[in-house]
Amino acid sequence: MSGVAIRMALAAVLALGAIRVPAAHELTGDIRDAVTGTAIPGASVTTGNRAMSADALGRFAIDDVGSGLRVRAPGYRREDVRVDPQTRSPIEIRLTPFTPRAIYLSVYGIGNAKLRNAALELIRRSRLNALVIDVKGDRGMVAYRSVIPLAATAGAQRIITIPDLHALVDMLHRRGIYAIARIVVCKDDLLAAARPDLAVKRQDGSIYRDREGMRWVDPATRDVRAYDIAVAAEAAAAGFDEIQFDYLRFPDDSDVRLPDAATEEARVRAIGGFIDAARARLVPHNVFLAVDVFGYVCWNPEDLRIGQRLEDLLPRVDYLSPMLYPSGFTFGIPGCTDPVAHPYEIVRRSLERALERTHASPLRFRPWLQAFTDYAFDRRQFGAGQIREQIRAAEDAGTSGWMLWNPRNIYSDGGLARGEPPPPYSSSSGIPDKEPTQ
Repeated sequence: MSGVAIRMALAAVLALGAIRVPAAHELTGDIRDAVTGTAIPGASVTTGNRAMSADALGRFAIDDVGSGLRVRAPGYRREDVRVDPQTRSPIEIRLTPFTPRAIYLSVYGIGNAKLRNAALELIRRSRLNALVIDVKGDRGMVAYRSVIPLAATAGAQRIITIPDLHALVDMLHRRGIYAIARIVVCKDDLLAAARPDLAVKRQDGSIYRDREGMRWVDPATRDVRAYDIAVAAEAAAAGFDEIQFDYLRFPDDSDVRLPDAATEEARVRAIGGFIDAARARLVPHNVFLAVDVFGYVCWNPEDLRIGQRLEDLLPRVDYLSPMLYPSGFTFGIPGCTDPVAHPYEIVRRSLERALERTHASPLRFRPWLQAFTDYAFDRRQFGAGQIREQIRAAEDAGTSGWMLWNPRNIYSDGGLARGEPPPPYSSSSGIPDKEPTQ
């Protein structure tokens, strides 16, 4: 075969994608599971301010890597990879599987020595290995000393419950604890009071207040977006493993006026745009990004008038965290009209519905589970049996862990002990265990 023919044949093969010849300045490699050796498709690879995704076989090619890469994938620990300038392609990066199992501490909980130490001790002696911490809480308080001007202007710095954010994260990491920064976005009474121009309004033009008397801000506005993403960037710089946005939605009330989000598509676009902007800002930190959503988002194809639509949210985040509290399913689900009597079914079937709709890996989901007394049905206590049932449902569905929510920040090791036997509680009986003494 002549030289011309060989070059033509090679060009044809390259055009088909069968062979890829990397440029001289490119680093190529593949990303694999450290335990099984299998490829990890879609893993995120970043260098500096640039990010890309590995292909379906876990392969990547990236240029100008400098001294290192940062890599992450749902269901694994994130990794920083040092790259010797003399390293020759391809390289192999192995990620360690990791399943977060978390409890939550509020702005006040993390600052209260008794609650904080109880949570750390529970993590030490149980199956737990992660902690969700409010860095910006439900009323708009920013719990650490921030340099963001709007935090001071809004009055969000009047009470500081985390004296040193970096030191807190370092302490958690030394204990092997996965650190999740919860940031409440739209339910922000302080910002809405300080900046009425950012507040959600009622149809009559007055400022909207929810059932708790709290004011909200509009996520479609530039200043709200910039403020909360700046908080996320500070948390990521402090070393948090994951940023979790909560209340990233419009109020679930028909009496609100949303001039920039009057239609479903406009609402969905506003929420999606917020996430896209956050993801772009957080690229250098290689931090996992998560969003909390209503439990019914798993079931409803529409946006529930709040801007949360499953198929639009999931491609934008590493993890989606539906709040699958049985008490929150006030209308039940098909075939289950008494959700608090069937915690396993509520969690398992909601996750299955989400997986059917998205065709995604279950590792993209990490649900919130109920660890508080019912408020919507019969006021039953949720104790060890109900907690075990919810955990079993999440684990049977194959999700990337789970998180327990108790607004009082008080938890028992019931249902969380290592090597516990199967739960004695049967969700079909509707008879709850006694809740641990609080």
